[in-house]
Order: sequence, then C-alpha cells, then structure tokens
Amino acid sequence: MKNVFFLGECMLELRQLTPNSMGQSFAGDVYNSAVYMKRCFDGINVGLITAVGQDALSDKMLATFNEAALDTDWVFRHPDKTVGAYLIETDKSGERSFVYWRSDSAAKQMMSLIDESALTQLSSESTLFFSGIPLAIFSPEARSAFWQTVARLKNKGVSIVFDPNYRSQLWENIETARAETDIALSLSDIVLPGVDDFSALYDIHAATDVIEYCQQQGAGEIIVKNGPNSVLTCVKGYIEAHSIIPAEKVIDTTSAGDAFNGVWLGARLSGHDMSHAVAMGAHAAKTVIQFPGAIAPEDGFADAMREMLADE
Repeated sequence: MKNVFFLGECMLELRQLTPNSMGQSFAGDVYNSAVYMKRCFDGINVGLITAVGQDALSDKMLATFNEAALDTDWVFRHPDKTVGAYLIETDKSGERSFVYWRSDSAAKQMMSLIDESALTQLSSESTLFFSGIPLAIFSPEARSAFWQTVARLKNKGVSIVFDPNYRSQLWENIETARAETDIALSLSDIVLPGVDDFSALYDIHAATDVIEYCQQQGAGEIIVKNGPNSVLTCVKGYIEAHSIIPAEKVIDTTSAGDAFNGVWLGARLSGHDMSHAVAMGAHAAKTVIQFPGAIAPEDGFADAMREMLADE
C-alpha cells in the first residue's frame, strides 16, 4: 500500500451563519488535501503529520481526523498548547478573506515533538507532502530541523511534494519567504505552485516563467495551477497545457487548490496518466468551490466525483 503523509497545520474554522451565530469546522491546506485524496483513493494510506493540544478542542479535531479515515500515528500532542483558529469571510464572487489566531498554536512546535523513530518508518513507498504554511509558522530553529529531516527522508527514497502556498502575513519578511521556498523547490520531486503565489512572492506572472524558475532551483515534476484558466505541467522538460472548464457557480474558493493537490496526487500515485490526473484534480476543485467552507459535504462531493472515479 502506498503511504502519503501531509505535514502541516489544521485549524478551527469559524464562519458566520447569521448575524449572531458562528458555525465551526476544522480545515487547513494539507488537511483539506488529505481528506479529498482519501475520499477518492481509499487504497492509499493517507496520514497527517501535525501537532494538537491536550484540550477538548484538540480531542474533537483528532476525532475528526479519525472520522475521515486518516492515519493519525504522526499526530503529536503538545502538553500546553492548543490548535489555531481562523475566521473566514467570502464576498459575492466567492473570494475569501481571513482573520487568524495562531500565534501560539501547537502546530508551530511540531518539530520539537516529532518522534524520529516514527519517521524512520517512511520508506521509498512513502510520499511526504508539505506546503509553505508550516515553513512560515516555524521558528528559524524549527525550519533548520525540518530541512535536515526532509533531506534525510529524500536520501532514503521518500518522494517529496511541495505546494508553495505563499501567505505574506505569516512570514517575517519576503526575503526569508523566498529563501525558504527556494530550499523547498530544490529538495522537491514534485512541486505544485500557483501563478498567484509566484506573482506575489517572486513577481513572476506567467505559468511558463514559473516552470522556468522552478527548474532553475532544481525542482523535478512541475504542475502549475493558473486559477480557472489552465494547468501547465512539465515532466522531464516536456511542457503540456491542460484546459480547465470553469465552474458556473462559485460559492467559496477556499480549498480549490487543496482539493486539486490531493486528488491530482492520488490519481498519479494510482497510475493515471498526467492528463487524466489533471482532469480529476480540476473536477475536484470545481466541485468544492460550489459549497461553503473548506471541506465539502461528503455525499455531495462523492456524487460530483462518481463518474471520474468509476474506474477506481
């Protein structure tokens, strides 16, 4: 069985339901990707590497992971920290804005809690997926420990997958963000950048230029997400454009890229060719943006993906 481990932060998601009430759920970029991968590819062991607290809210988050059939062997528990939270608001076009409370979350302390003996169990049959979010919230010391861990795993044959997912407000400055992202690109077998992220981080605005930059840094397979326009892929120097049919109805774009990442990667690991994997990932993204919140209802998501998954 293939093993994919998503390393990062899951948070409490708050959303206004009425002027006087809030709905709550759990979400986070790598967690969202893990959920959508597991929903589509049950034959893959999908796990999380993260940290939560010892409190009741952390218990609920851990229970949610288990309900989603995710491997929680690498979910560590901090003795006195808890999970971060964010409030999400969307405008009439479905674009979102966030307010965060995560300055002292357990996930920021993840590297001090990771059991090295557990990580030794990751082998050449394993894939490690991480994004720019943990890089941004880690301390400089934690980043150093993280890069040492990634390098060791890569040397063991673990496949490294990275989504830059640049969030400027999380970084101390753009120079540090660029330097850390460059390290990630150099260590990654697969990168999944978005043109929007590269525009903000590197002032690079064309998908072909994103590919060129990633190649210069040493990245392997490159899949560039360009919003509703297209996906550009580069494998062994061969660049291919994949057209995307935009959704007619957009409710909430929160986890479109996350859904794409999880389903695309699951499809590739399950033996699908690039074109079909992109089509599956794009259909997953198109589906989730028609529901509010990061995690679409399981039944609605399954109904929308049924034809795409008919041969699974």
